[in-house]
Amino acid sequence: MSSAVLPLLRIPLGVVVERVSAESPWIDFVWRGTGVLPDEPDMTPWTVLREQEGTTLFYAGSAMVDLYRSEAARYRDNLASGDPSVWIILAPSDGAWPYVVSAVTADPAEGEACTEAGTNLVEAVPMPEVLRRAIENFVAQHHVETEFVKRERRRADPEALARRHHEGEHE
Repeated sequence: MSSAVLPLLRIPLGVVVERVSAESPWIDFVWRGTGVLPDEPDMTPWTVLREQEGTTLFYAGSAMVDLYRSEAARYRDNLASGDPSVWIILAPSDGAWPYVVSAVTADPAEGEACTEAGTNLVEAVPMPEVLRRAIENFVAQHHVETEFVKRERRRADPEALARRHHEGEHE
């Protein structure tokens, strides 16, 4: 049995990815997550949504935004930023497409942490209104403000720092 904490709420989303023709001798395309769709669309992953002038938008697949009570303060901070976002994480793939939808998160710290892998594509995109309302309700239900308590330092004991003489030693 796993000891992992289960999310209190899971919200399904569809992920939109953009492929732009690159003007580079080293790569053919530049890829990035551009948005999320409320719910899971009834489409096959990597369905073309729109093509125009070297840019193609794809429905790349679905992902769940998992909400945890322990992260409620981070969700609240995201909402309070004035520009709430979700982070799309695309991981390199050996399949027919160069990337796979790895995750979507509303936790800014988790989104930032996913950039450390180096090979992931991580993009913050605007949070859809329906998701914002669901997260506001989650925060209202589960966020508990905790007061920061500064610990008091113990005073240094100068005698404890003095050299101790052991039996049989000379000064």
